[in-house]
Amino acid sequence: MQDKIEKVIRDIEACDTKFVRLQFVDIHGTPKNMAVPLAKPGDIEDILKDGLLFDGSSIEGFVDINESDLVIKPDPDTFSTLPWRPEEKGVSRFICDIFWPDGTPFEGDPRHVLKKSLEKVEKLGYEYNVGPEPEFFIIGEDENGNIIPHDDGVYFDVEPVDQGTDVRRELVLGLEELHFDVEVSHHEVGPGQHEIDFKFDNAMKTADAVITFKQAIKAIVDNLGYMVTFMPKPFFGVNGSGMHVHQSLFKNGKNIFFDPDTQDQLSQEARYFIGGLLKHSKALSAIVAPTVNSYKRLVPGYEAPCYIAYGLQNRSTLVRIPASRGNGTRVEFRCPDPSCNPYLAFAAMLDAGMDGINNKVDPGAATDIDVFKLDAAGLANKGIETLPSSLWEAYHALENDQIVKSSLGDHVYNQFMDIKKKEWDDYRIQVFPYEVNRYLMI
Repeated sequence: MQDKIEKVIRDIEACDTKFVRLQFVDIHGTPKNMAVPLAKPGDIEDILKDGLLFDGSSIEGFVDINESDLVIKPDPDTFSTLPWRPEEKGVSRFICDIFWPDGTPFEGDPRHVLKKSLEKVEKLGYEYNVGPEPEFFIIGEDENGNIIPHDDGVYFDVEPVDQGTDVRRELVLGLEELHFDVEVSHHEVGPGQHEIDFKFDNAMKTADAVITFKQAIKAIVDNLGYMVTFMPKPFFGVNGSGMHVHQSLFKNGKNIFFDPDTQDQLSQEARYFIGGLLKHSKALSAIVAPTVNSYKRLVPGYEAPCYIAYGLQNRSTLVRIPASRGNGTRVEFRCPDPSCNPYLAFAAMLDAGMDGINNKVDPGAATDIDVFKLDAAGLANKGIETLPSSLWEAYHALENDQIVKSSLGDHVYNQFMDIKKKEWDDYRIQVFPYEVNRYLMI
C-alpha cells in the first residue's frame, strides 16, 4: 500500500494537481464527489490511509439520518487527471469505496456489491470480464425549447449528414487521456445517436470505466456547446439507447466459454451461463433496465431485445453469441441500457450466470430465426416468453428471484425496491399530452 501511496504522490506532483476529487456513486449509479484542495502532494497520504468522514444520509439509497456517518476512502489504483479541467493547477480524481466508521465495508456501496460477487468467483479461480457498448444521444433545442437530435444521421453515416464526427473525435481523445482503450466509435441507428466502445476488461475496472465514460462524455460535450443524454428512449418513433454487455469467464488465462471440440465451439459452462441469464432475465431487467423510460425502449419494432431466447449471431434474441471464438468467445446480454448502475448490473448478471453453471441450467437449442417476425401464437409455439413490459412488472419479478435479490444484498435490495415503487407510483399518476389529445373530448 505504501508503494502505491508514494506513486500517487509523485503523479500528483507531476500533474500539478491542486484539487483531488473523491468520487463514488449512489444507488442509481449517479456520480457523486467532494473536492479536496492540496497545499502539497503529500497532503493526500492521510486521506488514502484513513479516508474522510461524510454525511451518508444525504445520498439516496445509503443510510438514515440517525446513522449518517460514513467514510469515503480512495482506491489508489484509480487515480487519473480530468482532461476537461484546466491543466495548470489541475484536478485529479480517485474512485472511492465506502466504509462504516469502524472500518467495515458499507453494504450499501454499489462498488462493494460487485466486489462481493467477484470475490465468490475468484475463489473458484475465475475472472469475470465484461465489455459494454453504451449508446447515447447528442441533443439540442429547437426555437420552442423542445429537445431534438443534433443531426439526422443514421447507422455508420459520414459527414455532412453525421454532424457528430468532430464531437466523437474530441470524446475519443479525452477518453484516451483517461487511459481508455477505445475500440471503435460511430454514428448509431437513431438521429443524433452515437456509440463509443471500449475493450474487454475485468468487471470492476469496467464498471469504474462506465461511470467515468458517462461523466467524461457529458463534460466534454458540454464544453463543445452541446448536450448529451443516456436516457434509454428520449424520442418517440426511433431506436432507443442500449448498453449491450459482452461477458466471459476466464480461468488460468483461458476463456472457459470456448470449446474447439463442439459444433458451435461453445463450452458446456457457456451454455449453462446462458441458461442462468435466461432463467433470471425477468428479475435482471429491474436492475439492468431500471427506469420507467427503459420499458419504452424494450418494445417490438426497434431492434430492442424483448424476447427471452438466445441465438448464435442472432440480434433478435435477448442473448446473442457473437462469431468470435478462442479467447474472444463471449455471451452478449442485450437488454441493459446506460441508465443502469453498472456495479449492480454486472454483479447481478454474474450471479445469474453462475447460478446457471452451479445448477446446470440448460438453455435449450439456439434460436436461429428472426424472433421479431413471430406473432403471439408463434412465440407461444416456440415457448419464447417476453421480458417485463414495465418497471412495475420488473420489480415484481425481482421480488420473487432469490438469486438476484441476494446478489444485491438486503440493504441495497430494500432501498432499491422502495425507490422503484415510489418511482412507479409517481409515474402512473401523471397525465401526459398523449392522454389529453386522445381522451379530452370523450
